[in-house]
Amino acid sequence: MLKKIATGVSVLLLATLTACGSDSTSSKDGDSGAAGKKITMGFAQVGAESGWRTANTKSVQQSAKAAGVELKFSDAQQKQENQIKAIRSYIQQKVDVIAFSPVVETGWDAVLLEAKRARIPVILTDRAVDSDDDSLYETFLGSDFVEEGEKAGEWLVENTKGPVNVVELQGTTGAAPAIDRKKGFEEKIAARPDIKIKASQSGDFTRSGGKQVMEAFLRSNPDVDVVYAHNDDMGLGAIEAIKAAGKKPGEDIKIITVDAVKDGMQALADGEINYIVECNPLLGDQLMDLAKKVVGGEKVPKRVVTEETTFTPEQAKKALPDRQY
Repeated sequence: MLKKIATGVSVLLLATLTACGSDSTSSKDGDSGAAGKKITMGFAQVGAESGWRTANTKSVQQSAKAAGVELKFSDAQQKQENQIKAIRSYIQQKVDVIAFSPVVETGWDAVLLEAKRARIPVILTDRAVDSDDDSLYETFLGSDFVEEGEKAGEWLVENTKGPVNVVELQGTTGAAPAIDRKKGFEEKIAARPDIKIKASQSGDFTRSGGKQVMEAFLRSNPDVDVVYAHNDDMGLGAIEAIKAAGKKPGEDIKIITVDAVKDGMQALADGEINYIVECNPLLGDQLMDLAKKVVGGEKVPKRVVTEETTFTPEQAKKALPDRQY
């Protein structure tokens, strides 16, 4: 089983991926890979469920073009079966390397074994898989989601007093960020028995999902004090629901989110979100570098963790003018 290697390992930023086909040059021509070989990468993206994912996709596309990597792209629309189908297609096409951000953690061993037998290296990006055989992939590039949850929990513990009723907007059921951000958060708030998670439900990492679930939470938990959203988009959806209920987000109900995309940072600067834990999507350059190394037979770390920070409203105001995503 993949042990999501804990906190604060060094940097190499990392990558979830997505990309669209680049030029039509044969993978046997060009000079982007080892020994003058142009690399062809098959990439199976989760989907386009959030601003984070859109920024991540753009980063990978641009970095592939700059690195001279031919990128074959598929959008799984948040369905595991679509990703498995795409990976099998890449195996049949005999690409040089496969990269993907798993929709969920489990159920990958069979298709990854097919890639291994075809001698096509696999890079996991953004999200991990739950497997007992870590030889099925070369490296996992991504954030430490447990640490992100811990940062959110630490802020709540340190910045509230007395009984606190929390509702949690989880990410996609079974996805590594949803599992780990919940775990890290719960571990930290355990230091405060007066902090209670009153309800927890998936909003599927979407703004519309966050709004819909938050509307239900407000009906069943009118005394909610804090929203913990596993990404900005769900937090932004929660803001809409809170306003519609006649309450003031950031004041009547405090909001903690993860990602730090531009829309979330603007809401933070405006005081409608109280705290954001960063999850950096600009991972394309590091992905291309690792792809070239694994195709060239070089040893790479089994786990690369992205270096990230956190933001308060004041910090968001300073960061926004130069924000790239």
